[in-house]
Amino acid sequence: MYSANHWGGSFEIADGAHEAEDDHSRNMDVDRGSLSRRLDETQASWLLGPQENKKKDKYIDLGCVVCKRKLFWWVFWGIIVAFIVIGLPIIIAKSIPKKKPAPIPPDAYANALHKALMFFNAQKSGKLPKNNGVPWRGDSGLTDGSDITDVKGGLVGGYYDAGDNIKFHFPMAFSMTLLSWTVIEYSEKYKALGEYDHVRDIIKWGTDYLLLTFNSSSTSINKMYSQVGTAKINSTTPDDHYCWTRPEDMDYDRPVQTASSAPDLGAEVAAALAAASIVFKDDPTYSKKLVRGATTAYKFARNGGRRQMYSKGNPAIEPFYNSTGYWDEYMWGAAWMYYATGNTSILQFVTDPELPKNAKVSLMIPDLSVFSWDNKRPGAELLLTRLRIMLNPGYPYEESLLMYNNVTQLTMCMAIRKFNTFNWTQGGLIQLNHGRAQPLQYTMNFAYLANLYADYLDAINVPGWYCGPNYFSSSNMRSFAKSQVDYVLGNNPKKMSYIVGYGKNYPKHIHHRGSSIPRDGTKYSCTGGFKWRDSKNPNPNLITGAMAPGPDKFDGFIDSRKNYSYTEPTLAGNAGLVAALISLTGTGGKGIDKNTIFSAVPPLYPSTPPPPAAWKP
Repeated sequence: MYSANHWGGSFEIADGAHEAEDDHSRNMDVDRGSLSRRLDETQASWLLGPQENKKKDKYIDLGCVVCKRKLFWWVFWGIIVAFIVIGLPIIIAKSIPKKKPAPIPPDAYANALHKALMFFNAQKSGKLPKNNGVPWRGDSGLTDGSDITDVKGGLVGGYYDAGDNIKFHFPMAFSMTLLSWTVIEYSEKYKALGEYDHVRDIIKWGTDYLLLTFNSSSTSINKMYSQVGTAKINSTTPDDHYCWTRPEDMDYDRPVQTASSAPDLGAEVAAALAAASIVFKDDPTYSKKLVRGATTAYKFARNGGRRQMYSKGNPAIEPFYNSTGYWDEYMWGAAWMYYATGNTSILQFVTDPELPKNAKVSLMIPDLSVFSWDNKRPGAELLLTRLRIMLNPGYPYEESLLMYNNVTQLTMCMAIRKFNTFNWTQGGLIQLNHGRAQPLQYTMNFAYLANLYADYLDAINVPGWYCGPNYFSSSNMRSFAKSQVDYVLGNNPKKMSYIVGYGKNYPKHIHHRGSSIPRDGTKYSCTGGFKWRDSKNPNPNLITGAMAPGPDKFDGFIDSRKNYSYTEPTLAGNAGLVAALISLTGTGGKGIDKNTIFSAVPPLYPSTPPPPAAWKP
């Protein structure tokens, strides 16, 4: 059998001799010279084929990292582009000064409030501060009380009460208490309106003076000065009514009245100093001074052997600011003393059932529900209602506090027109003083209490209260308060504002000595100023913010200096106006400060506080 080539072609076996011969033949054919020459590019390309043109990568040493140079530049330019596109616009936007949002325009109540506070500047007695802001007023009353030996420097300072030049301490103290109450409740509003420092200055001007009216550095006193200046009925000798003189030109005697028994005045002074001590909590030294003075005045007021109204039998006081009782001042003064000191013995006194019984609280006599310089019951009841619904001291105080709460609710019902507790004018003004003269001071006080009560209800998320079977929401109280203040601002049949300087139509002939006599460098005699009182011309000096006492029961008004019942402003009247305005304005926010008033009140149950009492409307 023959072998075969299974892969195709001939299958041959060559021997070694032939192989060697062939190799030798091939080697002989090679040109050795050509092997010694360098090939040019063309020749190399024939032999080796096309060559790749590769570049060697370059690197950058960044210290801790080594990276390709190309990658580095890509990242670098990426950052630059991102900065230009994103970062630069942000920087430019941040650097452009931002326009602050415009403040909310003040509402009518805020505008009127700015003016109402200026009235107190116009009423200041003593050496006036440079920033007093009333150009036609100057230093006055610098010798007041100079003959008193126990008061260093005399009784210089304080406020003139009205259009005369008398300093009545009883309504002055009430005015300071009321203003302090508004600051405690509505401090944020005052701050937003830029009036916080101003109203505190007004209060301090009053409390500094009240501290002079008794030995406030002592722990026990037996007298209190109640008035500077006099005005006797049908007087034939120079006094503050017989004369029509600017306070800067007074040259007649100004006697000082002294009260050795003054439960009403003493308790009101204690209330004023105690309330102010809360206002000035940020000044511990002054606040403690006020508390010390309040404690001394309160002790004097509560002296069991000296309980006769401060005005009784005094012809210099009785015709003007006669006090009709002192149990309401005990309620009012004790409430403020408790808030200022946290003394539980005072809380026990104010919740003792005998106190409201003596004050005739539960009788619900309409006239006793009208808040004023002479009747503090409604204000004290609301203060104690606040204590119950927000702090809830519980047993053994709950029963009495619930009674105050219920009476407060019934008082608010009296503002509802459908119940006909009080008459109303056709123009919509409630007649809290039965149509007698000077109604606005009572109306403004009630408006304040009504709106404050509504704020209290809102603060505890209670929508309203019951008047018998009728349920009313807090908005009813706000509507009442708003309607009465709007009447004063011009929404009345006369279409006039009762606040001097507010609106276009307001009283021009205010019964006020300093406002009616021009500051022309002439010192007019005691009776020489009457020509200015009797003039038909408007007052030469604008007493900005003064609230006229108001219209008659027919919405009528006589703008005449001779008719003081229409045109003589008072310190207490303007305090009520300020209170109503600050409670209603929405320019500086809404609501009350729930906690500041409790700053001195210690926990009554420091270990295991009881559960809160159920709300009883």
